[in-house]
Formats: sequence, structure tokens, C-alpha cells
Amino acid sequence: MDDGRLAHLGRTLVSHRLSTASSWRRSLTASARILTVMHDQKRESGPDGPLAGESGATMSAGMKRFRAHLRELYHGQSAHAVRFRFAVIVVDLALIAFFIATPTIRATAFFLTVDYLVALLLAVDLAARCLAWGSFRSWIRRPIVWVDFFVLLTLLAPQWLFSLAFLRVLRLWTLFHSDFFWQTFGRRFNNTRIEEAARAAATLLTFIFIVTGFVYTSFAGMGVGVDSYLAALYFTVATLTTTGFGDIVLPGDWGMIISIVTMITGITLFVRLAQAIFRPHKVRFDCPRCGLARHEPDAVHCKACGLLLNIPNAES
Repeated sequence: MDDGRLAHLGRTLVSHRLSTASSWRRSLTASARILTVMHDQKRESGPDGPLAGESGATMSAGMKRFRAHLRELYHGQSAHAVRFRFAVIVVDLALIAFFIATPTIRATAFFLTVDYLVALLLAVDLAARCLAWGSFRSWIRRPIVWVDFFVLLTLLAPQWLFSLAFLRVLRLWTLFHSDFFWQTFGRRFNNTRIEEAARAAATLLTFIFIVTGFVYTSFAGMGVGVDSYLAALYFTVATLTTTGFGDIVLPGDWGMIISIVTMITGITLFVRLAQAIFRPHKVRFDCPRCGLARHEPDAVHCKACGLLLNIPNAES
């Protein structure tokens, strides 16, 4: 065999081996790609197979629709949403009445049953408000939410925290200081003198009922004249207005401290209520430059920095 034929045979053999190696490399590459795709599909599907991923996606979409529905009910302006919030406010007022009457009905047979039902209702309402809010972090930072959680805690443990049950009436303060109330029940009076007066009156009433509950819980049956909830309320109002008839006097240093705090705080809240009623009303509008929040209703410029304001009126 001559040299030319040997060279041609060698080139053919090398080419065949190279093509075989290339085919193997292509086969291995394709197999690796298939295994990668299968692994990704298995990881997305979860341990229960491909239907588990579809179920999770469906559940997530259902939760989003549920949260959107709650957001519409709690923050929307449709007639259906407004009626829903009206119903929630009526229930809130009934709960507040129960909280005020709690010291007088604690000994009844149905108290614990009603107490736990109210706790369940309040827990559902808090969970719904949380889901309706955009961000959990911003929702949980609101002081009103913490007050409601404290009220819920006293409802869940009435036997251990009954001495603090008089603080449940703080729900009255949270209701009247919430945008939920004024965007629903008081839409006509939102950002008006009536809103300021109502908030101040709610704060004063909340303080009166808190002091009344504390006095009744702490001094009832001690022979100082606080023999009923009405007597405790009478003492609170007489002390708060500095009338001081003297027919009911709390004993000891703690009694004097309670009377002093009641008088000072009561006078302050009365003055706040009078200011809200009689002083010239100012609208709330944050100045973009200096941040001044209250301005005259017809203000054109900010009186602090002189910036031109664009305060919307009731018609805009």
C-alpha cells in the first residue's frame, strides 16, 4: 500500500473519531439540559407533584382576590362598602356599651360566654383590617391597633385581667379617632369643627368611663360610698368638675392621688373640648415646604413659610 492511500485512510479514521466524540458531547449536553428542566419543574411543583404548584398558585390568587375584596369593604366608597362599614360601626358601639357595663354584669352566668364571643368578633375584625391594609408593618405600628390588641387580651383572659377590664372602653377612643369612622359615619363632617369637637368629646368620655371603672373595681365594697357603678360615676364627675361635694371620699394616699389626677386631667380635657367648639376652625393641610398642618380655611399662602397653597375645598 502506497503512502497516499495510507494518508487518506488515516484522515478518514481521525475524522470518524472526531465526529463520534462530537456526537457524544452533543448527547451529553442535551441530557444535561433535560435533567435541569425536570429538576426545575419538580422544584416548582413541590413534593406532591405538578398539581401542587398549580394549587399554590390558585391559592395565592384566591388570597389576593380576598384581600382586594376586604380592602374594598373597609376602604372603598361604593354603596355596598359604606353599608358594610355602617354595620361594623353599629357593632362597635354595641361592644363599647358592653365594655362600659362589664363591671356590673361580671357576676352573671352569661358573662364569660358573651365575653368570649366578643373576643372572637374583635379578633375577626382585627384580622380583616390587617388583610385590608396595604402593609402589615405600617398597620402594626399604629397606636390604635395596639390599643385594640390590649382590649382583645383582656377579653381572652377575663379571669386574670379583669382588674384591667375598665380599660376596654378605650375602644371608644380608637373608634372616634379612626379614619374608618369619619370616612363612613361622619363623611359630611370630616375635617370640620364637628369632627374636632367629637374627637375631644370622645376623649373626655373615655377618660370618665376609665376612671369610673377603676374607682368601682378598686373601691367598691370598702365602705367609702362606692357601692354601685352609678356611685363611682357620680364621684368621677364630681371630682372631674372640681365640685367636690365630699359625700364620697376615696381613702388613703392613693385615693388623694386618684382625685388629683382626675381633677387635673378632667380640667385639661374640658378646656380641649371648649377650644374645639369655640376657637376659629382651621383645616388640616400639610405644607409641602415647612410641614405646617393647620391653616385658615381661606388661606392662600402658608403663614409660616409663605408658600403658595392649593387647599382643596368641599366642592373640589
